[in-house]
Amino acid sequence: MSHTTDEIRTVADLVDEVVVGPLPVRVTAYDGSKTGPDSAPRTIHIANQRAVAYLATAPGDLGMARAYTTGDLVVEGVHPGNPYEALVDLERVHFRRPDPRLLLDLARIVGPRNLAPPPPPPQEAVPRWRRVAEGLRHSYGRDSEAIRHHYDVSNHFYEQVLGPSMTYTCAVFPDHDTGLDEAQEEKYRLVFEKLALRPGDRLLDIGCGWGGMVRYAARRGVRALGVTLSGEQAAWAQVAIAREGLGELAAVRHEDYRHVAETGFDAISSIGITEHIGVRNYPTYFDWMLHHVKPGGLVLNHCITRPENRAKSVGRFIDRYIFPDGELTGSGRIITTMQDNGFEVVHSENLREHYALTLAAWGENLVEHWASCVADVGEGTAKVWGLYLAGSRRGFERNVVQLHQVLAARPVPSRLPQVPLRQWWTS
Repeated sequence: MSHTTDEIRTVADLVDEVVVGPLPVRVTAYDGSKTGPDSAPRTIHIANQRAVAYLATAPGDLGMARAYTTGDLVVEGVHPGNPYEALVDLERVHFRRPDPRLLLDLARIVGPRNLAPPPPPPQEAVPRWRRVAEGLRHSYGRDSEAIRHHYDVSNHFYEQVLGPSMTYTCAVFPDHDTGLDEAQEEKYRLVFEKLALRPGDRLLDIGCGWGGMVRYAARRGVRALGVTLSGEQAAWAQVAIAREGLGELAAVRHEDYRHVAETGFDAISSIGITEHIGVRNYPTYFDWMLHHVKPGGLVLNHCITRPENRAKSVGRFIDRYIFPDGELTGSGRIITTMQDNGFEVVHSENLREHYALTLAAWGENLVEHWASCVADVGEGTAKVWGLYLAGSRRGFERNVVQLHQVLAARPVPSRLPQVPLRQWWTS
């Protein structure tokens, strides 16, 4: 639909001007205007002028997240804890570059004063350039602040979303009928067996979360140490270790892995931390691992990856609301860096589909426990989580992101790696 400047007077007219082709959703606005099919299963309601300002001043995922979090943009036809179907709808929306004259129409509708970016919701972290007050990117202080932003929310909230396993990494599903808790146990079993752990061995789990891997290993006679930058995670894990009577074998410390003094571990697991390291720091990270695992020992790196091997920061929504300073690259770059730093890579696999299933299960938990989650963290933060889980699920389904486990050994001079000739863990 095309309009002259004099004709455009409604919010719906502006939407029509920037959208190419038919809308898959119905759009309504506070001024009574509407566009899109009346029969659409979902409606997006632009509730006020601030919503328009958010969308106009931060086009794309950031502006929509701001308006959705504050309640200025309302999605009807989906649960606020799981806007997955609405995100699938919006994938079919294509935008054109707006005519510069559209700014005049926008000023008429929302008023010139409302063309400035409104203050972001309190859930949003400051942009990267303002984080220098916390230190250089991936310094001790800045990494600690980034982890606190996401993980030190509420342990009870995480219990509701993650379920009894309290595991915030990709599960492994033997089949589509497997439940989330069983799939998380299967993930720990897979890591444990890939690392060829035996009773009496020493395991270091970097970025251990709430200690799931540490406790799994300790139950099987392994002396396991976990470290995390989240104080709330460490406190929860220590209570769980004591409750299970694992104190003689298991420990979780609130500590940066770079401060771990112990060396000579039989194995090291790194489950979901490489995303926070920074690609340019991979050589230092894997070199640190090489010098903390014993000769002949195994390390397993489990992390989100990209289908290509260029380093790329996470999108604006993820960076501001979920993982500040997060950065991803492909499995090829991870493998190359491990090899260049002295490791022999013995196995790699992509668990992309498993993470889509994991995120879907977390989304279902959030919906089921919505009232309790809102009571814990507030409706705005709960909505951010719903948006994040649904959007991430689509990312894994569409192969925008992947999940790789890479298994490597610290070579021993003059002899072959002490691993079986063929894959020794069951699939």
